[in-house]
Amino acid sequence: MKFLGNLIWIICGGLISAIGWWLAGVLWCITIIGIPVGLQCFKLSSISLNPFGKDVVNEGGAVSCLLNIIWFFVSGLELAIGNAIIGILLCITIIGFPFGKQFFKIAKLAIAPFGARVVKVD
Repeated sequence: MKFLGNLIWIICGGLISAIGWWLAGVLWCITIIGIPVGLQCFKLSSISLNPFGKDVVNEGGAVSCLLNIIWFFVSGLELAIGNAIIGILLCITIIGFPFGKQFFKIAKLAIAPFGARVVKVD
């Protein structure tokens, strides 16, 4: 069932979300200082491609909090707004509601991705 959900997810906007994460990762990797941030973007793009069966666990500390504040103003706000808008549009219909919930999960992750770890849920 997860496979079918993830397949439909890609069609319903998951690919657009993943491209946003990849674009942010490429832009961050242009500078040497931004490479760790860019690598985190590439890791978190995996949840944008197949979010069903995965959950986000926050394990942040002081450094993660500082990076999240910088991230929010540079890249996070745009990604969060984009995912939230797609989530709202999908939640209008009953069929799109589970997909909208996943977009809200990714929007929350886009606000504070540092200190977050993606884990598989059985």
